[in-house]
Amino acid sequence: MTESATDPRRVAPTAPRGRRTALVDRLIEAGLRARWVVRAPIPLYRAGLGWLFGRRLVMIEHLGRVSHDRRFVVVEVVERERNVIRVASGFGTRAQWYRNLRANGVAYLSTGGARHVRAAVRLLDRDESEARLRVYAARHPRAWRHLKAAMDDAAGGDAYIPIVEFTPPR
Repeated sequence: MTESATDPRRVAPTAPRGRRTALVDRLIEAGLRARWVVRAPIPLYRAGLGWLFGRRLVMIEHLGRVSHDRRFVVVEVVERERNVIRVASGFGTRAQWYRNLRANGVAYLSTGGARHVRAAVRLLDRDESEARLRVYAARHPRAWRHLKAAMDDAAGGDAYIPIVEFTPPR
């Protein structure tokens, strides 16, 4: 595999994106911006049907920064280890759920097999995030190319994608 395929700062290998690939990237970006699309899995997770989405998604319950109301978001799991789940904030540090976690560090996770499990939150720094994204890019090169391109398009340039790590509370 070429270095550019696994470098999280690169969208694709040196070949330019084709029309079909660019269309797929724009569709992904549009889908991620459509609120009803990204929120559709939440009622299923809350009803205990998160297992339908497999191991690649997780629902995060967090608290609003000001209101302290419960908020929900479903995101893709970038990496799993024993008692560790890492997710990427595709819209960077400006994503509301990311800002809420940064402000108060309160999180409950629901996955396919577990519901409403308290988790400790750690926001990885830029170097750690990029290292984890290189691993993700190597494991899922096609998904990485499309998602990175969509996030870059949404950001209007090279998007910074931070990683959030969840572990059991201490």
